[in-house]
Amino acid sequence: MDMPIPTLMTFAAYLVLMLVVGIAAYRMTSDLSDYVLGGRRLGPGVAALSAGASDMSGWLLLGLPGAVYAAGLGELWIGVGLVAGAFLNWVFVAGRLRRFTERAKDSLTIPDFLENRFGDTSRLLRVISAVVILVFFTLYISAGLVGGGLLFQSSFGMEYQTALIVGAVVIISYTFLGGFLAVSWTDFVQGILMFLTLLVVPMFVVVLVGGWGDVQAEVRAIDRSYTTVLQGMTFLGMISLLAWGLGYFGQPHILARFMAIRSERDVPMATLIGMSWMILALIGAVATGYLGIAYFADAPIEDSETVLIELIRALFNPWVAGVLMAAILAAIMSTIDSQLIVSASALTNDFYKGFIRPGASDAEMVWISRAAVIAVSVVALLLALNPEAGVLDLVAYAWGGFGAAFGPLIILSLYWSRMTRNGALAGMVVGAVTVLVWNRLSGGLFDVYEILPGFIFATIAIVVVSLIDGGPSEEASRQFEGSRRA
Repeated sequence: MDMPIPTLMTFAAYLVLMLVVGIAAYRMTSDLSDYVLGGRRLGPGVAALSAGASDMSGWLLLGLPGAVYAAGLGELWIGVGLVAGAFLNWVFVAGRLRRFTERAKDSLTIPDFLENRFGDTSRLLRVISAVVILVFFTLYISAGLVGGGLLFQSSFGMEYQTALIVGAVVIISYTFLGGFLAVSWTDFVQGILMFLTLLVVPMFVVVLVGGWGDVQAEVRAIDRSYTTVLQGMTFLGMISLLAWGLGYFGQPHILARFMAIRSERDVPMATLIGMSWMILALIGAVATGYLGIAYFADAPIEDSETVLIELIRALFNPWVAGVLMAAILAAIMSTIDSQLIVSASALTNDFYKGFIRPGASDAEMVWISRAAVIAVSVVALLLALNPEAGVLDLVAYAWGGFGAAFGPLIILSLYWSRMTRNGALAGMVVGAVTVLVWNRLSGGLFDVYEILPGFIFATIAIVVVSLIDGGPSEEASRQFEGSRRA
């Protein structure tokens, strides 16, 4: 299906706006701290919405509505888990991480923080954590590009390669120019666009169907189980869906927003903004899928994940549809750009500056960071050129892998004074390996989402190894106490 000209024009205007934001951020970027962490000057609104947009991705506009359209309200439990995890992350991690990373020699990345927090002269923590981030995020970025290319190929009749390259060029351009500031500002805009789409579309559907009572009647006529949140739900199934919330504690692109917020005093306001956005957006996503069941009762759609796209096509004129369709691209872009800047930071700060040119100037580091953006993008784009290459399957582990490998590590590093370097290494390795192994097993307890056992085993590994070590080094203890009292 070809894209109508008004929709195409609106869509193109959105892409141009993103480039303008990148150029504006370029003018405010002068050193490495600016490029990889925005100079630690994000306001609470930008920090909150950029964290939410980069986290939710296309899952919020495609995956969750599609799951509800296909299986009913039982799928909302994953949203409950995510809300709980995000809230706890803001309350217990955001403020302390902002303070600790600044006190730990002004750490700009998670690997940087871990090395400084534990006084790791061996540099193992920096190298291993940076490699994990770089590998997983390169695959994540590639998967996002594949998803975007396939989405617009099926929705607008565009050639896959054309859609892939156009989207990649826009994202790479504003990230290359403006770094973290451009990524955060564009994510802020994209977060607003996603939010408005998920409010407007359900309201229109309710009106057109005839009211909520008629919606319920239509859904019950198709399958009464779609109307209950517990139908067909097992204990392990519910635990698995709720366990998704544990992933928040270890996602580097979300943690980067905490590190970049203007002040620890801004965290409560950012929490209020971020959680309000998230709860209302999730309600809108669930409502979109549920209302789609009623709206398409007479002519069900084949691909459940396109339910939002089909509703937009059916309900709005081409100009408005262009704006709402841009929200779907926004969801994809908001995650790719965040992962791209974190991956480039790992290459630049944790490898180039850490091992190749420790004395590099700020100007040099900014341009090396821009080169790293291009390098990571090229690798991801090459992986994405073949949509059948199985990249999407490779990143199925990533959310759980990051959550288990980094989640317990980050939490305990902020709250437990006796944690040691070796405990941190053990937790990171045990968490990641548990996720990879558990995913390949099935039956009984092995059917639970692998992030839960990974998180538990990583925590145990950190505590046991740290206690065996006999306590942290003097430098690590001094670092912890200084950060805690600040």
